[in-house]
Amino acid sequence: MLRAQVFLWAYILIFFPASVVAQGLGVNWGVIASHPLDPKIVVNILKDNGIKKVKLFHAQHDILTALSGTDIEVMVGIPNHSLESLSEKYSVAQAWVKANITAYMGKKRVNFKYVAVGNEPFLAAYNGTYNNLTLPAMKNILKALNEAGVGKDIKVSTPLNGDVYITPTYKPSDGIFRHDLADIMNGICEFLHKNDSAFIVNIYPFLNLYQNPGFPEPYAFFDNDDSNSMDDHGVKYRSVLDANIDTLVAALKVANFSDIPIIVGEVGWPTDGNIYATTKNAKKFYNGLLKRMAKNEGTPLRPKQYPDVYMFSLLDEDLKSIDPGMFERHWGIFSFDGQPKFPMDLSGKGQNKLLVGGKNVKYMEKQWCVYNKDASNQKDLPVKVAWACNSTDCTTLVPGASCSGMGIDMNASVAFNMYYQMANQTKGACDFEGLAKIVKQDPSNGTCRFPIMIKTIQTTSNSDASAPKSSRSSTSSSSTSHSPFQTQSPSPSSSPFHSPQLIFQFFVGIFIIWFV
Repeated sequence: MLRAQVFLWAYILIFFPASVVAQGLGVNWGVIASHPLDPKIVVNILKDNGIKKVKLFHAQHDILTALSGTDIEVMVGIPNHSLESLSEKYSVAQAWVKANITAYMGKKRVNFKYVAVGNEPFLAAYNGTYNNLTLPAMKNILKALNEAGVGKDIKVSTPLNGDVYITPTYKPSDGIFRHDLADIMNGICEFLHKNDSAFIVNIYPFLNLYQNPGFPEPYAFFDNDDSNSMDDHGVKYRSVLDANIDTLVAALKVANFSDIPIIVGEVGWPTDGNIYATTKNAKKFYNGLLKRMAKNEGTPLRPKQYPDVYMFSLLDEDLKSIDPGMFERHWGIFSFDGQPKFPMDLSGKGQNKLLVGGKNVKYMEKQWCVYNKDASNQKDLPVKVAWACNSTDCTTLVPGASCSGMGIDMNASVAFNMYYQMANQTKGACDFEGLAKIVKQDPSNGTCRFPIMIKTIQTTSNSDASAPKSSRSSTSSSSTSHSPFQTQSPSPSSSPFHSPQLIFQFFVGIFIIWFV
């Protein structure tokens, strides 16, 4: 009897995963961070939570090595700045495939499923820079994959923003591709159809709410009643995500490519840096999304199966651009150190449980840098805080954020501590001419958390991070720029770095107001 029980438990451990996720669910893994988490720890987070699909924005050796030997499906990206060379020289595509695909095809191979060529290359803000480069680059990558003998198993596509299609009537069923991209999109769709690949689109209901005054807040979420729905010839859309997907479905049908599968390459909700960016709203959004995926009923125009969805994002990234908004560094379902932010049931069953966080994360010493109110040079505080914020992450201080409205002492301490932690707790980083001091007691208060930085052997972030890119302000000149179905501006993954002068002026302004 004892042997039978042991066998039963062994069977359960072997054949039943620790966590069950909704069918088709994946996650984006970005590394634009001052202290990236050890890739081995991150891969264990994926495994412990049953996440079997991951999307990378570029091929990074330590990440691919950590993914080797797992069954996690990998979509690996190629940055926009590589499109020109890839489109012009087949040898560049050959070299890329050799270095980033076949090099990881040994005994412990990476389970590559897609190569994502470029990232939202047809944004209106790019003024056509990549319009004639993307498809040739895709063709060269596919040719190189075929030459390497892996072209049948690894598909090629390009993640596109929702601004490539429009709906003149605001109804999803009237969706068409943007007129200036009609020929280009026809070529892209023909390539995808011929090679059994998917159309990858990035959709952000949060941005609909953030960018469009008067946008009905419930419509950014799920399971709304008819008062917060869109009527399309008798069909009720109760979420902008479903409406956006079906606008693309309609556009594909008009272009005679109605059978191309769709993947939502990025969708998510930030947790800080804006009045709408809260853990409460993020939990609400993901609960609705995951329940929607678990039902697998599809959308009104594609009712049989819901698209595969990659959540954006896995981890917070403290070096991301804040030009689009102060929320940009807070898209993670986990904090920078791999700890879950809020209860989240990836199975879509609505269970109120935390995800499994990162294990064996090594932190720096338990000490913080705070404002010294006994310093004599108090008049210098606004400039010192602004200087700190210019060099670190102060996005939790803006109105509506987790540390806002807590007074000068608290806000100065937030700025000084973030600078100190990102500077690896070096003693000189907590001085500010006497206006700051080191303490051993955690100064966190309510929603305002004072983090301790993690130890890391990496000091550089995403290789594409320094590439100049467009701002994610609203960019479309289309008459449908305020359509509730369109995300007319770059997604979080395609945003540039912030302007230091802009941040400096912003926080100087805040502190001048406080002191007056």
